[in-house]
Amino acid sequence: MADVKTKSRPTGATAILGRTGFPHVTSATGGEIQIVTGPSQPGFNPLDLLYASLSACLTMSARIAASQMGVLDRLSEITAEVTGEKATEGLSRIRNFNIVFTIRGDIDDDTRHAIARAAEDEICTVSNTIRGNPDLSTTVRG
Repeated sequence: MADVKTKSRPTGATAILGRTGFPHVTSATGGEIQIVTGPSQPGFNPLDLLYASLSACLTMSARIAASQMGVLDRLSEITAEVTGEKATEGLSRIRNFNIVFTIRGDIDDDTRHAIARAAEDEICTVSNTIRGNPDLSTTVRG
């Protein structure tokens, strides 16, 4: 049996913020994004990035699930729309994520639901992390 070698990708992000302005975020691989916070400014704010991470992970995980189920060739498109509701009491946080999967292709509804379940409950690192209440380890430097 041949060994399957997986190439790991560096992950992480660094945000830099001056005395004024908005954060500039750089990924470990050199990707860049400007953060916006105004209600009418186009772009991503920190919550949008959280929703974007979840939606991207879910669509990729759904594609993996479809492949594992042998139906990938019958899919044409997978969409995961993610929004959320902020908590009204306690710490500032998202209390509920709302996920809407659209899975297009020549498959039945039972298979669509199975793909979505596998993506969300088993495969997606982001959804598993959100559910898992991860520890945060913080270092402060001068």
